Parts: sequence; C-alpha cells; structure tokens
Amino acid sequence: MSALVALAMTALAGAAPAADAPPLPRPPALPAPLLEGHVAYDGALIWFATFGDGPPVILLHGAGGDSDNFGFQVPALVADHHRVIVIDSRGQGRSTMGPGPLGYERMESDVIAVMDQLQVRKASFVGWSDGGILSLIVAMKHPDRADRIFAFGADMDVKGLNPNWMATPLVAQALAWAKEDYARLSPTPNDFDKTFAAIATMAETQPNYAAADLARIHGPAIAIVDGATEELILPEHTRYLARTIPHAQLVLLPGVGHGAPVQAPDAFNKAMLAFLDRR
Repeated sequence: MSALVALAMTALAGAAPAADAPPLPRPPALPAPLLEGHVAYDGALIWFATFGDGPPVILLHGAGGDSDNFGFQVPALVADHHRVIVIDSRGQGRSTMGPGPLGYERMESDVIAVMDQLQVRKASFVGWSDGGILSLIVAMKHPDRADRIFAFGADMDVKGLNPNWMATPLVAQALAWAKEDYARLSPTPNDFDKTFAAIATMAETQPNYAAADLARIHGPAIAIVDGATEELILPEHTRYLARTIPHAQLVLLPGVGHGAPVQAPDAFNKAMLAFLDRR
C-alpha cells in the first residue's frame, strides 16, 4: 500500500477537519431532471441526468463526489438557457465501477459514450478537480466534441498535485460528504472505502501528460480556472497549464480555494457564465 493510499485510509477512519477550516456548505438539491438514466459502457453503468434547454453544457464532478455537488451551478446554467448534462463518474455517485482499474482516460471515454447515447455531437464542459482533468482530456482526445472548457482545480501531471493534499482540512470535510452521498446513491453502498482507495491510487499515478501533449491541444476555447488560495493543486502548475495550452485563459477567483463551487458559488458562477457566453 502506498503512503498516499494509507493516508487516505487514515482520513476515512475519521480524521476531523481543523477547527479553523473554511466551511464546505452542502449545495441545494438538484432540480427535477428532464431525463435521467444509465449508459452501459465498458462493463459499467454510467449515470446521467439532463436539465433545461439550449446549448449543451456537461458538468463533471471531483474525486469521490457526484453530480449533486453541482446544486449551485445547475439552476444558474438552466436560467442562462443551457441544456445541462450531469454525469456521475465511473464507480462514483450512481454509476457502477465495472471490471478493471480506474483511469482518467477510461472515464473520459465514459463521457463520450454518454454524449453518443444522448446524440450530443458537441458540448461545453465545466469540470471541478478530477472533472477538470476529464474535460481537458476531452480537448486532447476528442477536440471536435468540445466547444468551451472551464477547467477548475485540475492537474495534468502528478507533480502538479500538492504532496500533502490528503491532509488538508478541505479534504477531510469532502470525505465526510462523499461517504454519506455514496451510501445514499451508490448501487454498491458498502464499497466506499474500496472505491476511494482506487481513486487515491489513480490520483497518485495519473495523469502524466507532458508539456508537448498540452501544446498540441487545439479546437475548444479553454479557461484554466482556480481559487487564489487553492489547497490541492500547486499554484505554479495552474499557471503552467494556462501558459502551455495554446490560447488558454487563466482565471483566478480571489479569496477562495478548491471548494469554490460551493464556498463561493456566486463568484464561481459569474466567471463560469461569462466564459461560456463569450462569443
């Protein structure tokens, strides 16, 4: 067992968040979807739901989370006349794991499978943390499927992840959330510890894209976004992504870190909508 996975298991055993940690508020419940279901793909059942009407935007959540984490963003996007598609990543939320290990490129292929099932040829993407990684992999592997990408709190090389990310107070709070949600939503409600160990192993070893890989990204408009007080991703890595990906825009939200979509939803949504609506 690696040191990172061992630390993850210690956190799961009940590490308490620091008393001075910024609160990680629960978002409101998602509105009633127009459509929801599962797509059978690569040995798993991948859950999705859709809301509203208009240009499609796909929301991709962070590690161990689920689409309910976007309770502040879905109504804002629907009010801005977008068709919103949320997807629970493989092994998380309402989606099953399937055989074999987790991997970012495998989960990106799940996203494309959902798009194909919904007959969505092209969409914009809003990704939080792992969801930001998946969004940028879409830009690399399927640039014709992406219009605009708002990638928040993402790393594209394991050296961009804070080596002490698992020990941050925000992660302790997020783990408590994730464990509760997993028990409520997952078709395998007793498997959270095993699933999170797989996620931690993935985060320790992936992604591993070189600068040359990032420099070849073309097609969609891309915003590399983070909080100015980001706890999990090294600030220099965020700037490196914005500098290396051609024509990428750097957006830093003041006074907030990795939890911005729920800790500062007004600021996050304002930046998100301004980028998605820019033409």
